[in-house]
Amino acid sequence: MEAKIEGEGEEEANKRKWKRKKSTEASFCPINSLDDGCLMHIFSFLSPIPDRYNTALVCNRWCYLACHPRLWLRVDRSVKDLSEPGVFPNIETAVAAARPGDTILIAAGGSHRASNIQIKKPLCLIGGGELPDETTLICSRGSDSALEFMSTCKLANLTVKAELGCCLLHRKGRLTIDGCVLQCESNPLDYLSCPIVSTASAAQQLSSSLNSHSDGVFVSQTRIEGGAKAVLTSGDLELQRVRVIYARTSLLFWFDIEHQR
Repeated sequence: MEAKIEGEGEEEANKRKWKRKKSTEASFCPINSLDDGCLMHIFSFLSPIPDRYNTALVCNRWCYLACHPRLWLRVDRSVKDLSEPGVFPNIETAVAAARPGDTILIAAGGSHRASNIQIKKPLCLIGGGELPDETTLICSRGSDSALEFMSTCKLANLTVKAELGCCLLHRKGRLTIDGCVLQCESNPLDYLSCPIVSTASAAQQLSSSLNSHSDGVFVSQTRIEGGAKAVLTSGDLELQRVRVIYARTSLLFWFDIEHQR
């Protein structure tokens, strides 16, 4: 029987008992008999957000494994110890160090520079904030794009801004954009801008149609602002709950597209 600490209120005592009971139950859970390598392999099949994030809340061991650099790479401009495994000061170095299939978590707060970064392997880039506005990638003038995708990739919970050119340039593979904000700056040359550009060739589209996972651009729960066109592509395009805003002087066009292919 657990003794009550002197001076401790009834509510605090109940909370302490509940936490101890939860920890005891977790320690006797059959899955905890697996070694760290097996558990980490299981966690790798979970979607980064919210499943892997929720997994980290179970107990200290699961938190350590779910946040291990083997499962996440992290971009943090404020990092001081560059020797810390899995943590990088900018997106370009994180992409270079990533292995195919890795997830890169980009820290929220402030903005990250992204200009002509080529991604030639399957990766998932996720913003670390609660909303996409909290994690911003900025592509400076003179760059063709912020990110150039040459493999199957996913972008989620991020804001990407481009002064000129495009936010995202898709060359080949399956590009999934989920819960993002894509913005092209309004200026006299905005007819040169386009938030999403896909240049996948007809030959690539034909060969990919034979596969179960075809090339193309798939956009959901995303807001697209500015530029001459929201999306410029001759290949496959799927839109689900996408809002497109184009503003020049006092004109505003708003499209809420549930699904279109």
